[in-house]
Amino acid sequence: MGKTLFDKVWDAHVVKKINDGPDILFIDRHLVHEVTSPVAFLGLKNRNIKVLYPEKTFATADHNTPTRNQHLPVKDILSSKQLKALEKNAKYHGISYWGLGHENNGIVHVIGPEHGITLPGVTIVCGDSHTSTHGAFGAIAFGIGTSEVEMVLSTQCIMQPKPKKMRITINGKLNRAVTPKDVALFIISKLSTSGATGYFVEYSGEVFSEMSMEGRMTVCNLSIEMGARGGMIAPDEKTFDYVKGREFAPKKDDWNKALKLWSKLSTDEDAVFDKEISFDGSKIEPMITYGTNPGMGISINSGIPTCDQHDGSKKTFLKSLDYMNYTQGERIIGKNIDFVFLGSCTNGRIEDFRAFTNIVKGKKKNPNVTAWLVPGSHKVEKAIKEEGLLAILNDSGFELREPGCSACLAMNEDKIPQGKYAVSTSNRNFEGRQGPGSRTLLASPIVAAAAAITGKITDPRKLTV
Repeated sequence: MGKTLFDKVWDAHVVKKINDGPDILFIDRHLVHEVTSPVAFLGLKNRNIKVLYPEKTFATADHNTPTRNQHLPVKDILSSKQLKALEKNAKYHGISYWGLGHENNGIVHVIGPEHGITLPGVTIVCGDSHTSTHGAFGAIAFGIGTSEVEMVLSTQCIMQPKPKKMRITINGKLNRAVTPKDVALFIISKLSTSGATGYFVEYSGEVFSEMSMEGRMTVCNLSIEMGARGGMIAPDEKTFDYVKGREFAPKKDDWNKALKLWSKLSTDEDAVFDKEISFDGSKIEPMITYGTNPGMGISINSGIPTCDQHDGSKKTFLKSLDYMNYTQGERIIGKNIDFVFLGSCTNGRIEDFRAFTNIVKGKKKNPNVTAWLVPGSHKVEKAIKEEGLLAILNDSGFELREPGCSACLAMNEDKIPQGKYAVSTSNRNFEGRQGPGSRTLLASPIVAAAAAITGKITDPRKLTV
């Protein structure tokens, strides 16, 4: 029997199998940020040991960083302590650290691919659930807890049960204004937030093969939101072209050797998955969420489901609508919004800013909307300026903030006020996720741009581009 892409990468990294237990898996890349690492480093200190492979460990500041005046001391006391702790620990252990002010600084899942740290066929972990982003390169990437961060720092290995395998195939041509974010939200709406629990997902079919690498990252990023351990896409020429020449990518003869290995990273025709799911890409429309988990999504012109139409718990469903102050059966199009957030490890890359700018060009931001446009890294920020996007955004009444996780989660200064509605390009819409009492509607950069112009939920296809 043939092997899946997941099998090939996983099996190549098994150091030891434990009978009736987990596998001991070698980790090629360990990404670290300031939130989940302090306790792990303290554990090393208490045991008087150092990081085993500092050259395989990469640290950046992102969750707690302010997105304005990053040259000034961080105001929030806890955030400041965590940032200083990461800097101190990285220096002590000889780890590469890209803190505030560093030209390579940015969101951990944005800078990994940017610098060639993320490569096909590798294993990557981070104390962050959205590590699944890196699976877009044909890597096995998943989030880990604080105790596991300590385990990897000290041994470069982790104990993990091998997940089951699911393949999601989508063929057909996507319609106008349908983005990778819409594809991901569509899948989650069909599977629910627990539909892929226990599985590692491989995405296949025309829709994914035609996506850009940044689009694939968005899809893999959101794998975790349907309960999956991670998601991955087989590497191809787009992958190799994206990786070639980046700082940590193989060079010269090593590149040719790597390319031969990477070219073999695909699922064999006779490989068997534990579960297969297929969708028609032509049926997907621009999506938006209406509730308090990413699975509560609908096409932008649809009505909010009724209790009878909703598959999950009716009590949870009604509680969610009450929190959002929405009514079952009503249409979401035309609903007023207060904030727009463009950014995060889901949609903070240059292609996302190009898409947003393409919609707002020649128009003016609605004066009732507060818009936070936050690049995922300094490299993205630089590209926005060099490509002339910033000038267009400024002409339309938008300002660009400095890189960071920003309003994806309420761990920094960018918090949505209680009761306010935010169209967000991030990944989670839980109660209070973007601030206590905040109301989040997940959407693509294009839908976010349309809302920023009109001040309400708007089908982007109604706006001229």
